[in-house]
Amino acid sequence: MPDDIRKPVWDKTKLPSRHSTSGPERAPHRAMFYAMGVTEEQLAQPIVGVATTWNEAAPCNISLSRQAQSAKRGVAMGGGTPREFTTITVTDGIAMGHEGMKSSLVSRDVIADSVELTMRGHSYDALVGFAGCDKSLPGLMMSMLRLNVPSVFMYGGTILPGRFQNRDVTIVDVFEAVGGHSAGTTSDEELHALECVACPSAGSCAGQYTANTMACVSEAIGLALPGSAGTPAAFESRDQYAEASGVAVMNMLRLNLRPRDICTRKAFENAATIVAATGGSTNAGLHLPAMAHEAGIDFDLHEVGRIFQRTPYIGDFKPGGKYLMKDLHDIGGVPIVMKALLDGGYIHGDCMTVTGKTIAENLKDVVVPTNQDVVYPTTKPIAPTGGVVVLKGNLAPGGAIVKVAGMQHKSLTFRGPARCFDNEDLAFAAVEKRDYKPGDVIVIRYEGPRGGPGMREMLATTAAIYGQGISEQVALITDGRFSGGTRGFCIGHVGPEAAVGGPIGLINDGDIIVIDAVKGTMNVELSDEELAKRRAAWKPRQTNYQSGMLWKYAQLVGQAEKGALTHPGGAAETHCYADI
Repeated sequence: MPDDIRKPVWDKTKLPSRHSTSGPERAPHRAMFYAMGVTEEQLAQPIVGVATTWNEAAPCNISLSRQAQSAKRGVAMGGGTPREFTTITVTDGIAMGHEGMKSSLVSRDVIADSVELTMRGHSYDALVGFAGCDKSLPGLMMSMLRLNVPSVFMYGGTILPGRFQNRDVTIVDVFEAVGGHSAGTTSDEELHALECVACPSAGSCAGQYTANTMACVSEAIGLALPGSAGTPAAFESRDQYAEASGVAVMNMLRLNLRPRDICTRKAFENAATIVAATGGSTNAGLHLPAMAHEAGIDFDLHEVGRIFQRTPYIGDFKPGGKYLMKDLHDIGGVPIVMKALLDGGYIHGDCMTVTGKTIAENLKDVVVPTNQDVVYPTTKPIAPTGGVVVLKGNLAPGGAIVKVAGMQHKSLTFRGPARCFDNEDLAFAAVEKRDYKPGDVIVIRYEGPRGGPGMREMLATTAAIYGQGISEQVALITDGRFSGGTRGFCIGHVGPEAAVGGPIGLINDGDIIVIDAVKGTMNVELSDEELAKRRAAWKPRQTNYQSGMLWKYAQLVGQAEKGALTHPGGAAETHCYADI
């Protein structure tokens, strides 16, 4: 490494840490640093926050503390002083299927808020952030865009696949086996054997579910080092990426390169493109608008949908396809998908990244291997349009989203009578008893951001339907969310949500719902006059959450269409933290 990177002389007069380390009035502050073994020489350097969502809640986060130590070495190598801190996560695999899932989406914003407060409170100059489970990835990237200090994001890595009956399995297979168990096709012994082998290592869920989708986004949007997202958590090579991330953030400080310089509108278009191209999680339709909001960019669900519409589906990943993130790593990682998209003219190669180089410069020497069928060329895609579709109509004037990756073209339309449930628990109980009919459109409402509160995922319910072998004969719509692991004709984020009087709260059992994922429409066969009559008779409902964090969230949160936002965002700023 060049000497000018290893031991630069830093001018701290414009860095936030001058407020806690410089001048005689900061003697008490320096005394507290000395108590932790920090030297005067280290205090003269930039102070870099190294944030992780490490905890013992789930395998997604368990390896992050180790990786943070490597990042701290990289920061020190680059002439900075690292200070490690942690924040929360709520892990969806354990929160799923009960009221704990109401905490999941809320945690995204708590993570962003808590990282902001830690950085502001201690006047740190830069940030390296590590995340594992689903909401922690956008949460940390939101904080980076909000603070706008030089920042590098790093994913903690995917879990390795389990092996069961001579096939690769993931946690989603276990959820689906629960449905098979209720249908009598999976025995107690088989279910237990599967649960014992499905998760063999540290790391986040193995398919192109929400964590791996947002990991792909971190590279495509330019906030992560090329190749860092695809390497499994158990591989020690992650430590090399972590160290390099620490070095990279110091280089960004030298260049005064900030997240909002990187995450432009074109970068968000790149991010939406990789989601569609890989058949990624529908949750990206919620997180990309929220991230853009932090940078003062209006990039709502409908903007995301326009990118989805023009993007070919080229990554054959579970749940709709054959492969896992480990398989992508084996052929070269996320840069392979990006190079295929760049070669096809689907992403902007001139966007800046945390390397100090553009996307095109980073991918200059990447060659898409031809002896594989994990990632297809854009000239011969799996499908001509993306694996995720945004819908709109009189049932979803604020939009809705569905993953169609792996579905047959003939399955992309559906017409049937509504079967309405006013929360997920009622729907799951009916599904367990097989108390629904082929041809039904199962409606789960009052589970939106405000109505839940917290916009629960419905994987337990959708996986049970799939496990019962009837997923192609029913559709499911909700103002809540779906796991990235959901498959079948399942439409989420229906807006406006029922809790604010959206049409999904006005329909009755037997009303005919028509879904067309080819045209991008979703309607109920009711006249405007009938909907207006029902709306006039509708009354708001009170949730059971009348105090605490979920109450607070319900007071602040907006609609899914804009990203379930809880504050005015970058466009309302009168100053930026990085410039204090």
